[in-house]
Amino acid sequence: MNEHPLFRDPAEETWRLFRIMAEFVDGFEAMSQVGKAISIFGSARTRPSAPHYKAAREVGARLAREGFAVITGGGPGIMEAANRGAHEAGGHSIGLNIALPHEQKPNRFQSIGVEFHYFFVRKVMFVKYSLGLICFPGGFGTLDEFFESMTLIQTEKSPRHPVVLFDTAYWRPMIKFMEKTLLNEYGAISRRDLDLFFLTDDIDEAVMHVCSCVDKSLHELRHPSRQEELRMPMERRISGEGLRLGRPSFTRSKAKTRRPLVGRRASGKRGKRV
Repeated sequence: MNEHPLFRDPAEETWRLFRIMAEFVDGFEAMSQVGKAISIFGSARTRPSAPHYKAAREVGARLAREGFAVITGGGPGIMEAANRGAHEAGGHSIGLNIALPHEQKPNRFQSIGVEFHYFFVRKVMFVKYSLGLICFPGGFGTLDEFFESMTLIQTEKSPRHPVVLFDTAYWRPMIKFMEKTLLNEYGAISRRDLDLFFLTDDIDEAVMHVCSCVDKSLHELRHPSRQEELRMPMERRISGEGLRLGRPSFTRSKAKTRRPLVGRRASGKRGKRV
């Protein structure tokens, strides 16, 4: 008999659900005190002497002065820079840390820090508690967070919030790929999808764009009251995860289901009940 079965023990999988639930509970409790917030993504490998580090630090400070909390992944590099700027400006500086074998170590500029084991739980916190997003150059993690946000906005599962891409030299080739390959050659996106983000090299423009979009669309970005929700179509209501419900769930037809072959022989003759 195989000592290493392909599938995990169902009992262990059930208990794993409680670990996932515990992370959601910890995250919701810690983040529920956060007001208006902007998430900032970027590389963990950016040095403090790098121009992007200095720019992210300044963006964090500017946002804090505008009354926004700053949410990052809580690690070094761009994350540390944005947390540091918000912290030095006297604002709320939040780090959603992830436990990794290498590289990730919580920075010291956090007024609220939450550590996660699961990336997907952590990403729910970014979506649920921020009103906008600023992406600095980064690696797979930054691109993952950017494209997940784009997917939610494009599909209208998430209200449209401002997304800023900082550094045209880094992002322009990807935007050209989107336009040439995704749009023109494959038709995988629409022309209006390329308007879902704002590209800039200027700190003032980045902060101004986020602030103006939030001011203009706060009624759409904030969570509606219970009374407001009751007047909304079901698909526009916002779930506890910060996402629109969308269409009601698909309901299976009431087709007759076959009785399980319990107590029957393979030949189809009735056998003894077990």
